[in-house]
Amino acid sequence: MAEVVKKPVQITETILRDAHQSLIATRMTTDEMLPAVPMLDEIGYRAVECWGGATFDAALRFLKEDPWIRLRKFRDGFKKTKLQMLFRGQNILGYKPYPDDVVEYFVQKSVANGIDIIRIFDCLNDLRNLKTAVDAAKKEGAEAQIALSYTLGDAYTLDYWKNIAREIEEMGADSICIKDMAGLLVPKAASELVTALKEGSSLPIEMHTHYTSGVASMTYMKAVEAGADIIDCAISPFALGTSQPATEVMVEAFKGTEYDTGLDLKKLAEIADYFRPIREKYLANGLMNPKNMGVNIKTLQYQVPGGMLSNLTSQLANFKAEDKFYDVLEEVPRVRKDMGEPPLVTPSSQIVGTQAVMNVVTGERYKVVPKETKDMFLGRYGKSTKPFDPEIQKKVIGDEKPITCRPADMLEPKLDEYEKAIASYKQMDEDVLTYALFPEVAMDFFKYRDAQQTGVDAKSADADNKAYPV
Repeated sequence: MAEVVKKPVQITETILRDAHQSLIATRMTTDEMLPAVPMLDEIGYRAVECWGGATFDAALRFLKEDPWIRLRKFRDGFKKTKLQMLFRGQNILGYKPYPDDVVEYFVQKSVANGIDIIRIFDCLNDLRNLKTAVDAAKKEGAEAQIALSYTLGDAYTLDYWKNIAREIEEMGADSICIKDMAGLLVPKAASELVTALKEGSSLPIEMHTHYTSGVASMTYMKAVEAGADIIDCAISPFALGTSQPATEVMVEAFKGTEYDTGLDLKKLAEIADYFRPIREKYLANGLMNPKNMGVNIKTLQYQVPGGMLSNLTSQLANFKAEDKFYDVLEEVPRVRKDMGEPPLVTPSSQIVGTQAVMNVVTGERYKVVPKETKDMFLGRYGKSTKPFDPEIQKKVIGDEKPITCRPADMLEPKLDEYEKAIASYKQMDEDVLTYALFPEVAMDFFKYRDAQQTGVDAKSADADNKAYPV
């Protein structure tokens, strides 16, 4: 009998970032996370994703925590495990492109404070928007992983994915992640996609998806069988629903196969025991909504991420037009097609969604056009996979000339300007980056921090918690 060749699949744990971002709007506090760090460090994960994405904004805005301090505490606690962050390409952790000097400095400080792996993505899969961050990560000695935002559409053929994988390897990235933010990737397509990426590149392939549509664990099985090297999972109390497949379940599923992870289920159970009361707390206070825990088949019907569905609902409520929900869902793919079929991920999901709401509520398509929609049609977010609809583009931008260069080429260096703006509040180098990304929120936080340190009533310095797309 031939000996089975072992190809153990590795696991990246998302409990400290995407799991609670997906299920409780990124509200888990540092104090709630830290006691689990020694347990997580003993598992043997490929990495623990613990920073980036919406954690930065949410920590400042809602928790009154400094995200840089959180990262340092994680780094102090994790002795054996690599720390990973999610980075929005030229948008860093914000919602618009930033100049190269800000991107490079942010990468430098992220690595200096403890990050080992930077997962870098762009909402349009425009590789030009990833180059600066990739080069900066490599310069600082971090692993640069490029995440491809997965979506469906005429342009997204297997050849498209194969060719872009080749370009990513040529760019100098260390690994590729399939970022299926909406849970659209079904098992058969996952197998075909991983095969195509493997044909285009020799880089390790990581799979990231969400359980929103109910197929995620099956998708992982087929992806691993096709050659995926790493899968993203969440410890069970914060798994499933709009989060990732459960770590323990995937470990058990691969046990005894050639893909056996080798991870200890007893140790994982201890981590689950720790997080279970935290889950119960957020269920009790209403932040964890049981509606987000089930299967939402509308995800596959309308190709809209779960978080985007909830944003559409709240926007319609503001207009007192909740009865227009299904009209908006039907308008979303039309707007997406007008914009060149971009993947629906921050910030493109917010841009497409908001425009769809405006089109339906006003009763006339593109009668009301937010600045972000205009910037999209002007090319200020990058190049779409398919061309924009020329008639819609003309209606939106008029006689303005769209750009064809990399958007950040139009931006002047800004660090010196930001340094001057926060001179009287600066307590550490990283403060300038906090301000660069979220000026209003950062100033509120700096005032709150000063008030706490001087013993002044901090309520007067509290942030206004203005809603941003977290």
